[in-house]
Amino acid sequence: MKVAIERLLAAGIACSLLAGCTKVGTSPGGGGERHAYTQPHVLRFSSAEDIVGLNPLTVTQAVVDYMAQMTMAWLVRTDTNSEPTVPELITEIPTLANGGVSKDGKTITWHLRKGVTWSDGVEFTADDVVFSTAQVKNPKNNVVSQDGWELIDKVDEPDKYTVVYHLRKPYSSYLVTFFSTASANPAIMPKHILQAYDSLNNVPYNSLPIGIGPFKYQSWKRGDSVTMVPNPTYWRGVPKLQKVVFKIIPDRNTVLEQMRTHELDLWMPVSPHFVPQLKAISGVQVLLNPSYYFDHMDFNMERPVMKDPAVREALRYATDRAALNDKVRNGLYIIQESVVPPASKFHEDLPLVRFDLAKANEILDAAGWVRGADGIRAKNGRRLSLELASSTGSPDTDTELAMMGGWWKQIGADFVVKRYLAAMMFAPAQSGGIMYSGKFDIVFFAWGTDPNMDLTNLYSCDRIPPKGQNDPRYCNAAVTKKLAEAQASYDPAVRTADIKFIQEQIYKDVPTIVLAARKETYAYNTDLKNWHPNAVSPFDDMLLVDI
Repeated sequence: MKVAIERLLAAGIACSLLAGCTKVGTSPGGGGERHAYTQPHVLRFSSAEDIVGLNPLTVTQAVVDYMAQMTMAWLVRTDTNSEPTVPELITEIPTLANGGVSKDGKTITWHLRKGVTWSDGVEFTADDVVFSTAQVKNPKNNVVSQDGWELIDKVDEPDKYTVVYHLRKPYSSYLVTFFSTASANPAIMPKHILQAYDSLNNVPYNSLPIGIGPFKYQSWKRGDSVTMVPNPTYWRGVPKLQKVVFKIIPDRNTVLEQMRTHELDLWMPVSPHFVPQLKAISGVQVLLNPSYYFDHMDFNMERPVMKDPAVREALRYATDRAALNDKVRNGLYIIQESVVPPASKFHEDLPLVRFDLAKANEILDAAGWVRGADGIRAKNGRRLSLELASSTGSPDTDTELAMMGGWWKQIGADFVVKRYLAAMMFAPAQSGGIMYSGKFDIVFFAWGTDPNMDLTNLYSCDRIPPKGQNDPRYCNAAVTKKLAEAQASYDPAVRTADIKFIQEQIYKDVPTIVLAARKETYAYNTDLKNWHPNAVSPFDDMLLVDI
């Protein structure tokens, strides 16, 4: 599913040289003493949203994934370059070279650590991995996607510390997908707590999960906060922080104000619209990292108007992405066309479609979209009046939408914006989630990709919700074929060629308008020490973090 370590710097935040991250803002206070407003060993952070649950099995919000990185159970964690290379609950990474992956690529063997316990003190064993695998595949559970998991034909448990996956075909994303922190994946869950349930959609566990991380959940106060405290049984040791508090604040302006008053120590991710205000706050620093996220609009290609490629192409010409970046994002994001961000080694630099209202009008004229008396076009009795879905509490996004509305009016297109809480926006289709249920013509948000750049779940014909996260309902047989080929190949050359084709074809078909590639932006209290966020798992290395 699609939503960490080593060097300590004096300022407290480490930037990977390969990542090319940038710092802007004020300097830490002198003398090495804490600011008066800092609560010693207590990290308070926000992401400007609310949540509906804490179990990443059924919740795909990035902030739930952030907290899960600290609290839940994983086979693999990510390194400073966002690659899944750090054994967590396994003793070594399975590869072709060490025999953990069979020669035909269809058998994965996981050797589990002994002496590891859940945060309630019960021993972790292969039973938990086998049970959790079955829960991901259980059709009764509201899992957003089973991409990759459906390839598992059989699971063997030779002993209590070994699990063997038998796959129908080779699967190049096995390390990213199967219980790693490298993407918004389900975590391993405790069999001893959950085995009595037929479905895990509405169990008490989802409100306060038990995990095997450096922290454990202490409380979730609805509409207020989630509190995490050290897990004394964590096998790597006890973290330095004594408490981590996620503050539920669904409005970005309110988050900004709490950064000013120092009621928050960390805001992530930050819209670049707020960077100048944050730079002006004493004791706050801003970190910008190349990101695997990209801002975009998806078109619901099951809606009659959106099926017309001329409409999608015209709207792309009628969207001044450079102006959006300059006015709303302070020029900090990267204008580009590909659904593979520039941070990825698979990125293809595609020709940028220029802002050209005359060209957009020409395309619609040629396609038979005729202006009415009110200036809005229509064709075959259907008006070019669109329903656009967006999240609440995002004034910067509202500014972007207002700008777009002005441009689109000039080509005879109109839209009405419907705003939803993030929790409802991204809920599974089975729970009536807006995006996955297709309750939109256009949806406005950001995707986070993974280091392996497996886009199957986002653009394959067989991944339309509720079977996956293909919310544009995009289906191109040639793209689906290349997605399957890339997913099954361990050959870097094959995967590179396939991903190049996929990028180019999506660019031509326009199921998506890529607005910009993000730079992951964090604003933090300069007292925060030893935090090393990578692009996909910013809370993967928390033992030495302190404030």
